[in-house]
Amino acid sequence: MINKIKVSLLTGITGLILCSCSTLPDRTKTAAASPSQESAPVEQKTTAIKPQAGQLEQATVTPLGNPEQVNAFIKKMVTKHHFDEPALNQLFNSVSMQSKIIDAMNKPAEAMPWHKYRKIFMTEARIDGGLKFWQANSETLRRVEQQTGVPAEIIVAIIGVETQYGSNKGSYRVIDALSTLAFHYPKRSPFFTGELEQFLLLCREENIDPLKPVGSYAGAMGLPQFMPSSYRSFAADFENDRRRDIWNNPADAIASVANYFAKHKWKEGQAIAYQATANGQKHRTLLNSALKTDTTVGKLKAYQVQPLASLPASLPVKLLAFEQTHGDDLWLGLDNFFVITRYNHSPLYAMAVFQLSQALTNRQQVTRAKPLR
Repeated sequence: MINKIKVSLLTGITGLILCSCSTLPDRTKTAAASPSQESAPVEQKTTAIKPQAGQLEQATVTPLGNPEQVNAFIKKMVTKHHFDEPALNQLFNSVSMQSKIIDAMNKPAEAMPWHKYRKIFMTEARIDGGLKFWQANSETLRRVEQQTGVPAEIIVAIIGVETQYGSNKGSYRVIDALSTLAFHYPKRSPFFTGELEQFLLLCREENIDPLKPVGSYAGAMGLPQFMPSSYRSFAADFENDRRRDIWNNPADAIASVANYFAKHKWKEGQAIAYQATANGQKHRTLLNSALKTDTTVGKLKAYQVQPLASLPASLPVKLLAFEQTHGDDLWLGLDNFFVITRYNHSPLYAMAVFQLSQALTNRQQVTRAKPLR
């Protein structure tokens, strides 16, 4: 049953209450992004999470435009979720449109060719940082891997690609980023309007001031850069302290990444990808934007594609090409490769995570093998 208590969003504006019916949603059902996915029960928070503000982006800002669209969104939040209309009006008067966010959205790193994109993430600094993060959180990673089947190196690589192990969690207020993209970026407006809705619900549930969280230009948050809908559905409370703090608690961030992959059907013990070669150009007919496995190793022979490892003919795979300076690298993505793309729908991203995880594993093994002096 819904608890009959008032919920303050602590926005720093005296008396800003966003719940006109004075109710708090049932905390045993926080997953709202996907009807088919339910997160584990989460008890009501007793302490507010304090997101790390960091250094706010000092971009040129302007008042939020598109008043009709903003007003329609506010009306929806009032009608659908029982927020207080005057309070929301006051909140959005403090929100800014940032043109730098639009510029960043129009120039995503995933538009780069692979040979340039790879260099962003496969650096000594990121590998060394990953080894230190792994060592500092080894027990948590061990337990989470044991519980979920998601390898420690994949979890570390995700956090490494996303935020360099927490050193770069973003510099934009999340509400500015989501509002800018919801109301000033038409081609993705429906998606970001939905994420803005999820963000306000998240703030109400987790007792977070909506003007405080800082994240990426797309509104992603914390060490694992969860969008609000992913936070509500997949963020985990590893230490059972009634807080899902992905900003400041590496254990919660690690458990949240693992939970995300587990809920997206990560296959424990399965490989991620294998290199392949091809003769001629016939294989190019198999290359497309789909990311799910759509053929088998055996069927690839008809396209003159040969894996560089001995694989069963029945193994489902997806042929992928990654642009190098001269020609393409060919890979066979397995089901777990597709699972990584659920985090970011780009084969470049998934390959960067995979190769960083391999580098981290190799560095970890070398470190362990070094004799003590």
